[in-house]
Amino acid sequence: MDQQQFDAAVERSKTFTKRPTNEELLRLYGLFKQATEGDATGDRPGGFDFKAIAKFDAWEELKGKTKEQAMTEYVTLVNDLHKLYA
Repeated sequence: MDQQQFDAAVERSKTFTKRPTNEELLRLYGLFKQATEGDATGDRPGGFDFKAIAKFDAWEELKGKTKEQAMTEYVTLVNDLHKLYA
């Protein structure tokens, strides 16, 4: 997987005509963050910001996955979702 394929998938993820499920969107978010920043850093958000907590947890559960693995999984997921939501 190369950066160009990943970047193309990121752009393609913005072209869905229907909204993926929350679970699918969180998976995309977590894989994107892991591919671009590596393992999650900082403290888990607290309080009642459930969206921020869910996003952090989606990223945190990918801890240890290499950036290359995350990029590959991201591209595969975008391709799969594109079949459903394009």
